[in-house]
Amino acid sequence: MQYPRHLYIHIPFCQRRCSYCDFNTYANMEDRIDAYVAALCTELKGVAQTLPPITSQSSVHANGAAAQSSALTRADLRPTIFLGGGTPTMLSLQQMERVLAAANEIVPLQDAEVTTEANPGTVIDEGYLQGLRTLGINRISFGVQSLHDPTLRVLGRIHTAGEALATFEQARRAGFDRINLDFIFGLPGQTLEQWRWTLDRAMEIGADHFSLYSLIVEEGTPLHQQVTRGSITVPDDDVSADMYELAMERLAAGGYTQYEISNWARNDAAQVDGLTLPSQACQHNVAYWLNADYLACGAGAHGHVYPRRWHDILGVDAYIKAMVERGSAVAEIIEVTPADLWGETMMMGLRLNAGVSYAHFADRCGHELRDVYGVVIDGCVREGLMVADEVGVRLTARGRMVGNRVFARFLEDVPA
Repeated sequence: MQYPRHLYIHIPFCQRRCSYCDFNTYANMEDRIDAYVAALCTELKGVAQTLPPITSQSSVHANGAAAQSSALTRADLRPTIFLGGGTPTMLSLQQMERVLAAANEIVPLQDAEVTTEANPGTVIDEGYLQGLRTLGINRISFGVQSLHDPTLRVLGRIHTAGEALATFEQARRAGFDRINLDFIFGLPGQTLEQWRWTLDRAMEIGADHFSLYSLIVEEGTPLHQQVTRGSITVPDDDVSADMYELAMERLAAGGYTQYEISNWARNDAAQVDGLTLPSQACQHNVAYWLNADYLACGAGAHGHVYPRRWHDILGVDAYIKAMVERGSAVAEIIEVTPADLWGETMMMGLRLNAGVSYAHFADRCGHELRDVYGVVIDGCVREGLMVADEVGVRLTARGRMVGNRVFARFLEDVPA
């Protein structure tokens, strides 16, 4: 089989569930962490035993695809490991070491971008951060969400703005030179001026990368109940759109390149006309947007190796039990059709500013892009939603503002 170069590991534990969160996370289960780590390592080692050995990055380039100038393909990416959650930094250094040792059998740490998500409230010890760096983690993503303390309290975050900024400085001293900050806009009570100040302060401290997401009030969350009751109000769609446009304006002026709908990275010499990735781009997430194959382990983790995708059992106790009793926690396997692959490759790839290159579509899907979607592309170009050139296709500024409508065309208008 093709050796997947990307691995996602889910750590579902949190000290407290945030009011807006609908992820597969659990609070007040610290007593299960050690058993979970043991089960997770069993799953990782089992996956490693089913795969052929990997000796070098060059041996796993998809179909021998060569990177072209400005033509982004899966072959351009480093191998990656991403620890998400939940809060992976609830693991002790000893537990983290066990997980990474097992992951190393799948994706060698020395070759990989290794990212962990972190809640600033759980990594206030600089020695812990130094330990993560020593274990091989070379990128860290802090879920800051806001630099306004009253808003952080409404969201149920366990850190303050001051603690988030201090943790960033600690991570720098610990040796991290690839640091992402997550922020949410359209938050309860948030104003354009608050958002402007947040962006300017975050740039001032010298973050390498930003992930900015519009708040989605998910059904079943405490925040949804509060909004429904009217005890909390959130900005309307027009204000949220203004915040997004403000982010594009301020970050561009501050020397950051937007390379995906929700992601910005520092400008650098690798940037060529906005079509190739800045070096600070998150390689793991770009793999998702390029619809690359990736393995996934942990409760509720979703993986994808064409022509199949799967997910593990959701609950922590059920996951541990399944791994102990049958050595597998896979809950469901879904067959992916060629049409699914084509549509998803376009839907995900068009999120990137570089768009979808002809080389990438042919590499991933085994067909020429225009042979499959020529009619859809020509329609989008006529409407000013897309640009098509000798490299590939990408959204215009107007197309990005109505991206979901454009994506839908590639999912709906699929040739037989």
